[in-house]
Amino acid sequence: MKYAATAALALACAAAHAQTQVKIYGVMDAGLAAEHGGPAGSRTAISSGVASGSRLGFKGTEDLGGGLSANFVLESGINIDTGASSQGGLAFGRQSYVGLSGAFGSLSAGRQLSPYYKTLRDVADPFADGLAGQAMNIIAGNRRMDNAVVYGTPTLAGWSAEMAYGAGEVAGDAGRKRVFSAALSYAPGALAVVLAHHRREDPLLADHLSNSLLALRYTLGAVTAHAAWVRTRGLAGADSHDALLGLCYTAGPHRVAVSAIAHDDSTAARRDARQFAVGYLYALSRRSELYTAYGHIGNDNGASFKVGNATDDGSGNAAFNLGFRHRF
Repeated sequence: MKYAATAALALACAAAHAQTQVKIYGVMDAGLAAEHGGPAGSRTAISSGVASGSRLGFKGTEDLGGGLSANFVLESGINIDTGASSQGGLAFGRQSYVGLSGAFGSLSAGRQLSPYYKTLRDVADPFADGLAGQAMNIIAGNRRMDNAVVYGTPTLAGWSAEMAYGAGEVAGDAGRKRVFSAALSYAPGALAVVLAHHRREDPLLADHLSNSLLALRYTLGAVTAHAAWVRTRGLAGADSHDALLGLCYTAGPHRVAVSAIAHDDSTAARRDARQFAVGYLYALSRRSELYTAYGHIGNDNGASFKVGNATDDGSGNAAFNLGFRHRF
């Protein structure tokens, strides 16, 4: 009887282990960022997270049965050049959420990436929000949402949608700081077309900021074409439009990315801007790669856009990158 009980306990533990999966993952990225054209002069730095933000993450999934799963993500940003935490020192500033997924889709709550940002990064931007050519040098990114509840639909005939609501949590006024973000996608194969919208209520004024994005991506063999159009509604009528065209070419371990972005300021100030960028990445293995990139912005009439990278806003209107990234 004793041996039977021991065997039953061992089987139960094995079954629980099979149903629960926890993964530790991360990205370590460091490179040279040489920036030019800033008001204080040129700047050269060893930067953490040039191609993508360095991070340490934990993600888990538990099979609850009947096609239902519980899941979580805890992801901490790291400045590996100094060892400090990114995102203002938050312990898990990149993402921290828990949720459920199943035949109904997915539902999660916590600090999460906005559907608008994922559209910009994954569909519109050939630089995938990294290096000197990233689209977010000019186009508003709206990366993360606090206090967010996110619902993603299942994919049906190539169609899917994701909707997010971030509570403002301002006492006496539920509308202040409230955020809404959503994306409607059609991606039946080589083509992906996504319409996304992001709206944030101002914390002080009875006004809001909003960005509407139409993004397209099409892959034909070794070439992927990217295009996007963005309309921004700013405070007090500070509106603008952005247009992006880009290409990625992949051949074996080699990948080349190029893009051009035009910013059209709709106000009387006409603070327009144009960005041109090129990047090259060489895969040493499935997880490790070398990279280099160059980006330049032409600012008109006092516009002050800067060339940054995945974790640095930049200091001037031109920058050169050279570095190394490893994923685990």
